[in-house]
Amino acid sequence: MAEESGCYWCARWNEEIAHIYPKTTEGQIAPLRRYDLHSETPDVDFAKKVHFTPTFILVEDGKEQGRIEGYPGEDFFWGLLTMMFEGANISLEKAS
Repeated sequence: MAEESGCYWCARWNEEIAHIYPKTTEGQIAPLRRYDLHSETPDVDFAKKVHFTPTFILVEDGKEQGRIEGYPGEDFFWGLLTMMFEGANISLEKAS
C-alpha cells in the first residue's frame, strides 16, 4: 500500500478496513506492506509509477500483478480487490 501523511482516503481506509484485512483470506494470501509515497520505493517491478494514495499493489515474486488506485469506500473496495486477484489468476479459495 502506497500512502502519505495527511491522506484523507488513507486514513479512511485505516479506519474502515485496516483492522479487518489481516483476518481475511485476501490478507492471508497477500499480507499488507506499507510504504510512504515520498520515501524510498520498495524493490518492486511496478507496471507504472505510483501517483495517488492510497494505491494498493498486488505483488508476486517482486513484480506488480495488479493495483487499485484510491479508496472508493468499504462497499466497493472488496469487489475491486477480488477483481484484482482474479485478474492476476490468484485464487481466493481456502485450501482444504
